[in-house]
Amino acid sequence: MDKEVIKFIRQSYNMTQRDFARIVSCSFSLIALVEVGKRRVTEDLEHKIKMAFDIDDKQLQSITSLISEFSKGIPPFM
Repeated sequence: MDKEVIKFIRQSYNMTQRDFARIVSCSFSLIALVEVGKRRVTEDLEHKIKMAFDIDDKQLQSITSLISEFSKGIPPFM
């Protein structure tokens, strides 16, 4: 799990960083720092997010694939 996945999950639920942190039971500052890349996602944080949002490894892989496809951009019309 990386910062892009966390941001994707948070935004998918239309949550602020503060709301997300409250649900995950961590500090707002940790979420903010992770999303800007100043802190890494620890195993503990990943576990808390998976438990809070009922996400398994298969779903996490799907989210990662989606983000990868989005990052490629929209192909030009031909």
